[in-house]
Amino acid sequence: MARNNEVITDLAINRIVEGTSIEGEIKCESNIRIDGSFKGELNTKGRLVVGPAGRIEGNVHCQNAEIEGLVIGKLMVQQLLSLKGAAKVEGDIFTDKLAIEPGAAFTGACNMGAKVKELRKDNDNAPREAAGQY
Repeated sequence: MARNNEVITDLAINRIVEGTSIEGEIKCESNIRIDGSFKGELNTKGRLVVGPAGRIEGNVHCQNAEIEGLVIGKLMVQQLLSLKGAAKVEGDIFTDKLAIEPGAAFTGACNMGAKVKELRKDNDNAPREAAGQY
């Protein structure tokens, strides 16, 4: 029975549809897709997808991300960040791996690879603002 519940959780997708606007903080255990507008702090242990009409203003913490829309703020992705052709990112990127399609654009610093992982480990016990990260 527990195995079936795990599969359902893995397939669960939270969705903010086009025409919807949300402000605040989102914390979720599963994947999330944003085709509307979100302003605030977003934390997910799953995958983030920002559709072509999607817009995020604020800091993002996630496992993996696929961006087609606009993100304004810091993107902290533990594994793979994929910027599709229509993606626009304004802010710093922290990720292990980065894939960028032609046409995608970002303005900001990009930190990736083992050095980013070391920074995360060093800063886990320090307050995020004091550490200058995330």
